Amino acid sequence: MAVTAEQIKKLREATGAGIMDCKRALQEADGDEEKAKALLREWGAASAEKKSGRETKQGTIASYIHYNSGVGRVGALVELNCETDFVARTEQFQHLAHQIAQHIVAAGPLYVSEENVPADLPAEERATILKEQVLLEQRFQGGNQTVADLLKEAIGKLGENIRVSRFNRYVLGGE
Repeated sequence: MAVTAEQIKKLREATGAGIMDCKRALQEADGDEEKAKALLREWGAASAEKKSGRETKQGTIASYIHYNSGVGRVGALVELNCETDFVARTEQFQHLAHQIAQHIVAAGPLYVSEENVPADLPAEERATILKEQVLLEQRFQGGNQTVADLLKEAIGKLGENIRVSRFNRYVLGGE
């Protein structure tokens, strides 16, 4: 099926994917925008898997402080890494780091990934921790995608491996 430039433009604005990827996805989905979005997500996940072994020595440290009644009571710092300083300086990467810092303030995870959770915990307790307190497994802003899915999407868009190295969450008074 032939797709129009308008369809490609609309899909690109919605997903941030490249022009040729949008065109190919729309062609394979016979012009169905939702199916094309699903294809782009699938391709992005495959791309992220291929890039997962690459070193991430560049990046940024982002912060977010949540103000209640004019006073910052909860804050977070997050180190988000990528492969090159070129990507680290992009607006998309900086925005992603800020979004993750906001999520950490709101959701209060304790661990970055499953590998950081102590292995000697009872199975039931470990399963609860994995679901509720591991950053990459948490639902991003209560939506349908996890923080790991958000990172995979960004990897697909930016073309580099991206990972959260570490974070700290601070609560005034140590609550």
